[in-house]
Amino acid sequence: MTDHPSSAIISERSITFGIIAGEASGDILGAGLVRSLRYRYPNARFVGIGGEEMVAEGFHSLVPMERLSVMGLVEVLGRIRELFSIRTRLLDYFFTTPPDVVIGIDSPDFTLAIERRCREAGILSVHYVSPSVWAWRQKRILKIAKSVNLMLTLFPFEARFYEEHQVPVAFVGHPLADRIPMEPDTLKMRRSLGLDANAPVLAVLPGSRAGEVGRLGTLFLEASRWIQEKRPDLQLVIPCVNRDREKQVRDLVDALDVKLPVTIVRGRSRDVMAASDVVLLASGTATLEAMLLKKPMVVGYRLSGLSYALLSRLVKVPYVALPNLLARRQLVPELLQGDATAESLGAAVFRSLENSEERARLKEAFTKLHHTLKRGADEKAAQAISELVERGAS
Repeated sequence: MTDHPSSAIISERSITFGIIAGEASGDILGAGLVRSLRYRYPNARFVGIGGEEMVAEGFHSLVPMERLSVMGLVEVLGRIRELFSIRTRLLDYFFTTPPDVVIGIDSPDFTLAIERRCREAGILSVHYVSPSVWAWRQKRILKIAKSVNLMLTLFPFEARFYEEHQVPVAFVGHPLADRIPMEPDTLKMRRSLGLDANAPVLAVLPGSRAGEVGRLGTLFLEASRWIQEKRPDLQLVIPCVNRDREKQVRDLVDALDVKLPVTIVRGRSRDVMAASDVVLLASGTATLEAMLLKKPMVVGYRLSGLSYALLSRLVKVPYVALPNLLARRQLVPELLQGDATAESLGAAVFRSLENSEERARLKEAFTKLHHTLKRGADEKAAQAISELVERGAS
């Protein structure tokens, strides 16, 4: 928790922050934001939708956050009436007792529509965590511009995109960069996972959803076997997000022709990456975590042919891995679709294991990027919001 200087108190007046978080990651961001805003406004009230972390900070949730945590199109369609009902109830509350500002955290399909209605009603609105508008469906920026008085981004390249489109923006840094230490304790993590401290470790993360693990699991395991033939001392560790994914991965391991010595761990994906020498993973937030842990990585991804054809026409960015997007150059190999074969992935991992000079160069580049993102996100976000509120109140 940040130590706050006493001069950070901005006002003793009663002020209301309306906040909407729709999932666990937003709840964590929201809790940090509530803490930092309360220091600036000791008599503030926080109300809207949030989870246990936010409630523990004194937040009043009008609806349990779990009612918004919907994954997948089928589930959304099955719950659409309830989601509309929650949105109506929330807007009625905000219009009857207007907060000084409404802050939507991530979950853009739900929160941006509320922010827009509030802004049209004369209530200041902020969105925290940019949608991937810079990557695809860029025309969404027009709707966002009408919905928010301020966008808070986690990455600098996102802020540049909003600046180019004249949308008020503040880059606040990434909370993971605040939480993950500059130097991971690799030895400690190896011991805690029961791994040999002196033999190389490959962390394999084929994704968290069933479809991803189905598409990538066998491919990544075959790549791992290719490497183990050249490095028999290699320790292979696979973290699984839950019991279902663990069973799915064990079934894939058992289905291989040649038995593969592997340690399967439930949860603890960050610990597994911290214990590793190299990470083989799908694209996504895990690439950011691996970067912050200063781990060389190889990114592999496959979609169905149709999905890939559609996305490759829609997506406007040159890379999929966050370290490459942040560096604006290819720091880590990305092997996608037909390029993602067991041999090509295995060879890329093998090169990372063998090339100590490249590992040192990557560590230096990743450390610079970590410093770029480590800005005290809770404090920066609270500062940007309080400046907006004070301008609006004056």
